[in-house]
Amino acid sequence: MIKGLRQIVSFTMISRVLGLARDLSCNYFFGATALGDAFWMAFKIPNLTRRIFGEGAASASFIPVYSQELETDKIAAQKLASTVLTVVVATLSVIVILGWLVMFLLHSLDFITSDTKVVLSLASVMLPYSVMICSVAILAGILNSHFHFAMPAAAPIVLNLCIISGVIVSGVVFGLAPETQVYAVAVSILVAGVIQIAMQFFPLHNLGIHLRVSFDVKSDAFRKIMLLMGPMILGLTVTQLNTLGDDFIAWLFSASKEKGISFVLGNREILYPLQRGSITHLYFAQRLYQFPLGVFGISLATAIFPVLANAAAKKDIETLCATISKGIKLSLFVALPATVGLALVAKPLISLMLEHGNSFSDLDGEKTSFTLIFYAVGLSGYFMQQILTRAFYSMQDSKVPARSAIIAVCVNLMLNLVLIWFIGTGGLAFSTAICSYLQVFILIYVLKRKLHHSILEGLTAAVVKTFIATTVMAFAGFAVVMYMNGLSDFWLYNAMRIIFIIVATVITYVAVSKLLKIEMLDLLLNKNKQ
Repeated sequence: MIKGLRQIVSFTMISRVLGLARDLSCNYFFGATALGDAFWMAFKIPNLTRRIFGEGAASASFIPVYSQELETDKIAAQKLASTVLTVVVATLSVIVILGWLVMFLLHSLDFITSDTKVVLSLASVMLPYSVMICSVAILAGILNSHFHFAMPAAAPIVLNLCIISGVIVSGVVFGLAPETQVYAVAVSILVAGVIQIAMQFFPLHNLGIHLRVSFDVKSDAFRKIMLLMGPMILGLTVTQLNTLGDDFIAWLFSASKEKGISFVLGNREILYPLQRGSITHLYFAQRLYQFPLGVFGISLATAIFPVLANAAAKKDIETLCATISKGIKLSLFVALPATVGLALVAKPLISLMLEHGNSFSDLDGEKTSFTLIFYAVGLSGYFMQQILTRAFYSMQDSKVPARSAIIAVCVNLMLNLVLIWFIGTGGLAFSTAICSYLQVFILIYVLKRKLHHSILEGLTAAVVKTFIATTVMAFAGFAVVMYMNGLSDFWLYNAMRIIFIIVATVITYVAVSKLLKIEMLDLLLNKNKQ
């Protein structure tokens, strides 16, 4: 498990760094403007599909059933894989066509604002990427089942490189206006999808797996996957659904030139709580808190899932519980210090990264860093969600995560509509954080009753030690912040702040963890552990 985790983390780290470079290049040309908001809103649609399938439901429903088939009949397993891929591609292709029709009809309506029409136009260009990335997800699930993690983990790198290339070529080489350039960047996403699919077939060929068009939809294995997949879409992607909900509410309650600064409810005029640019603030705050989540949280869940599925298939409850417990401890060991670290570097990091280009001011930076801190509060919850939902899926139970997700999404919506009036985008972020812990509480409660075993054995001691190490680390980081407080916000000083904070906090955290003999540190660093 740990070997696979290191492999995934390495590629994911590269991908996330390139992802930040991608976002910075887009922000340089589009900024915190209505156009920037429109691009990130449109990009969320295929990107959500990537998160649902690429990091969630398709793989989570496919791997346990496919693993069972491999144990008994490899030919049947290969036929199952071909059928799932064929059906997913065919179904999503129809959905894309229907999506185009809906977007065309919405675009033709008179009351739709020009900003929203740009969102619809961009989304229609990017929509086919949904089919491509879902195909990659199925291929990745096959490879992961054979304990090959490298090529699936490398696929997001291609997406980021293609978008960066599209931004540079359209904006620097050809000098297109941002209103035209944004469509060139949308096309580069489709190019990335083609390459991502192609690169998965090389390791599949080496494994002797040859996929064909197949519609063996009457098999018990295929039906089981389809029954599992629907609820899993909710269970695994609640955080993404909540952040997408944040964006839609921010768009709806943002003032603009066409909408004005207020709306009328009954006989009362009410000022909009947000301005255009709020979605850009949310997007970058989401990207930054999702950096540790993607690099470690989802990577850990991806690496741990085949182990959970194997233990569940053998009905080895003790191994299953021990693996869940280890996953939770590892999650907290990384998530707690990451939360503090994000809070410490939020302001200088966002200033260094974003406050340049066309339209991203100091005020935009302050709003983004403010939002990031509230998202970071939920980091431990986001990490544990990934482990706990996969624990249920390894046992082919997708109903409990789906129900908990529905509860979380509904509560998040209600909190959004309340908190947005008090703390703006920070309220949207805070409600998402609160709901992550709500879902974790529900999943742990049900899982303990379902397994009749403790999945939290040794957790209290591990949390106490991790909390102590994190607290000492926080003091070290805060000391650096205070020491450098007199320096200006010049980019070089911000870079120095970030470097010194990271160095001080990492060294302190590792040192205290070693002093306290925290098992998770040894597990991550010991290369002999598998």
